[in-house]
Amino acid sequence: MKVLFVSNLFPDESEPYRGIYNARLVHSLSAHCEIRVVSPRPTLPFRGGAPRSPRPEDAPRKPAFPIARYIPKIGSSFNHRLMAASLRGTLRDIRQEFPFDVVIASWLYPDACGVSILAREMEFPLVAVCQGSDAHQYMKNPTRRRIIVESMSVASAVVTRSNELARLLREAGVQDRKLRTIYNGIDLDLFHPIEQSVAREALNLSIHDKIILYVGNFHPVKNPRLLADAYSSLCRESPDTRHRLVMIGDGPERKSVIQTFVGTGLEQSTRFPGRLPAETVARYMQAADVLSVPSDNEGVPNVILEAFASGLPVVATEVGGIPEILNQDFLGNLTPPGNREELSAALRNEVNRPGDCKLIRNHATRFSWTETAESYLDVLNAAIEGAS
Repeated sequence: MKVLFVSNLFPDESEPYRGIYNARLVHSLSAHCEIRVVSPRPTLPFRGGAPRSPRPEDAPRKPAFPIARYIPKIGSSFNHRLMAASLRGTLRDIRQEFPFDVVIASWLYPDACGVSILAREMEFPLVAVCQGSDAHQYMKNPTRRRIIVESMSVASAVVTRSNELARLLREAGVQDRKLRTIYNGIDLDLFHPIEQSVAREALNLSIHDKIILYVGNFHPVKNPRLLADAYSSLCRESPDTRHRLVMIGDGPERKSVIQTFVGTGLEQSTRFPGRLPAETVARYMQAADVLSVPSDNEGVPNVILEAFASGLPVVATEVGGIPEILNQDFLGNLTPPGNREELSAALRNEVNRPGDCKLIRNHATRFSWTETAESYLDVLNAAIEGAS
């Protein structure tokens, strides 16, 4: 089977963490099929684009990074057509040397919607992938919602990364028979439990601290400010406990979150190391007492599954697909979105109760990349058979 993977969310050397889980999906599928990658880079009209180079580990997939013209806000009614125009030549050229059997397009608008136009023209089966905000946010825009529903009528299947995303698409009008929920996988060899004291020594963290961990983008929808406020409340209400907050990641909210601690006396108990490689993130998960996910919207965050694989409990907001996987008491706690007091209380309870590391790890073992790849292969084979 020859597969072409198309998504603007895919890493390159200048943005090594962009769409990192798409890259891991591609790597997992490559063990079972031939796969190439096209990752369009949205660019304003009349602007040039810097040349992109693949990460060494992605080079075997021969990623192409064409410029895709994109007009923010006012372009909602036609950006998918601009995407199709930007990709048309690239897909035709690739098809000459790599006659792909099926295309996966990850990110509904404009990526999968643009590819759906080419699927009609060039007559290839399409499997679209809904990741999260491309349903949570775009379904609220009448124009984008209409285009997504119309475009998905062309797709052989629409993979969603949570049952909640499938529900949103179904209610918008996407045919139920096309919807298939497939969770992302976890690298179970990388994310695994070790002695907490060993992990803390490697990271220069005290064995006496109660460590709360955040891993994610500093974007408003992730609401890192809520966690910062909840942490401040926790420290005020439990002054005799040594707490520490570690927030891994980057984004537009990072500086303002750091600023909230200036002059509060909590500067020394917080750590903001920026983006980190997966190996270091895994070590922090092995060292922490709890992971916090304070988002306003989510699909099924991989970071929660990685925490479970590390034997780490999670306190997260009850949004999106999170309740689908954080569904037992020993895994942690769910709190209402945007509620600082509830989040602070849940964090206090979690860091002070003994966790069952082995039970949490066992829960995570069913979320492997091998299982994920096999589920995708079932969908891809069905799409090819349906088109023949």
